[in-house]
Amino acid sequence: MQLPVSENIRIAFSSIRSNALRTILTALIIAIGIWALVGILTAIDALKFSISSNFAGMGSNTFTIRNRGMNVRIGNDGKKPKIYTSITYYEAKEFKEKFKFPAAVSISTLATFTGKLQYLSTKSNPNIQVFGIDDNYLTTSGYELAQGRNFSSFEILNGSSSVIIGSEILTTVLKTEKNPIGKEIRIGSGKYTIVGVLKSKGTGMGFGGDKICLLPIQSARTNFPKQDATFTINVYAPTTSLMEGAISEAIGLFRQIRKVKITDDANFEITKSDSLANMLIDNIKKVTIGATLIGIITLLGAAIGLMNIMLVSVTERTREIGIRKSLGATAQLIRNQFLMEAVVICLIGGALGIILGVGLGNLLSFQLGIGFYMPWKWVIGASFLCVFVGLLSGFIPANRAAKLDPIESLRYE
Repeated sequence: MQLPVSENIRIAFSSIRSNALRTILTALIIAIGIWALVGILTAIDALKFSISSNFAGMGSNTFTIRNRGMNVRIGNDGKKPKIYTSITYYEAKEFKEKFKFPAAVSISTLATFTGKLQYLSTKSNPNIQVFGIDDNYLTTSGYELAQGRNFSSFEILNGSSSVIIGSEILTTVLKTEKNPIGKEIRIGSGKYTIVGVLKSKGTGMGFGGDKICLLPIQSARTNFPKQDATFTINVYAPTTSLMEGAISEAIGLFRQIRKVKITDDANFEITKSDSLANMLIDNIKKVTIGATLIGIITLLGAAIGLMNIMLVSVTERTREIGIRKSLGATAQLIRNQFLMEAVVICLIGGALGIILGVGLGNLLSFQLGIGFYMPWKWVIGASFLCVFVGLLSGFIPANRAAKLDPIESLRYE
């Protein structure tokens, strides 16, 4: 005699209802395992999405020339990035003048990353990034203007006291002003007139972001002098197909400017806009593997707990099994019923764990400004995992139940 799957499920739910407390405790064990697994992996996926989104704003057609390599180290793994002599303003300026490839070139420098801004009596925290830029910087960096205008060539060359501010500065320091254009703010000891406000890029990953002030490059050199200041060259190619040609020409030209011998390695780094994002994501893969192993170990403990509870259930229901066998139930039917019961309990716990896990992962997602993130692949994977755990945990108890002698079972108790 074989019962259809629907009947086995009905019997499983009937048994679950009659042992509600045990079912709740067992389902909670599974829920904790799935919660750990789905929660961690959802948070990691949200982090990857945030990294990709933050760097996508720079455009896939941009590369940077700088005096140091870019590297991401987790713990003691990886190598330290190479650091070369600083790129001077005159080297960067010469490159921009001589680079004849059809691409936009900008020069910039980090004046300070601990700038303090003041408007009237309102002050910011000392965490404002201040950059000196030229007229092409907005194009090569992926920033757009929400209000106002870009710097004019006259302002760039003469180092005027103009400033373009990030959107977060507008909402925190100048929150009382509906139109900030023309207003005067203080950055450090200098006074600057606002000529533009940038559109928000988000500050989730802390790269660039909205806590930023842009000054004409000559103004930054004058008001934030550094003994060993280095300048960054950004190049934006119109199309992806022109990227490799632009990079090759840029390397050749800058080697000439830096007077690098043919037999020597370049003393500067070329970095594509998405290189750091790819490095971060590659490093996160190691974290993903570790988190997955932690989640699986947690789930393995939950599976052992479920197996123990199912074995107790078999012992307590020995007489019930004897009655079923005396009425014609085969060993296969008893085995299937106990396996189905284990799977149903796992799916109940799994559903709760998925809900908690998605909620936990989305706490990070909201912190990063991504919004609600649904990790469908982990939800589907966790569901199949619950079925597997149910079959694995229920196999030994189901076999024990199927092998019980009906006469001895009826004598039980």
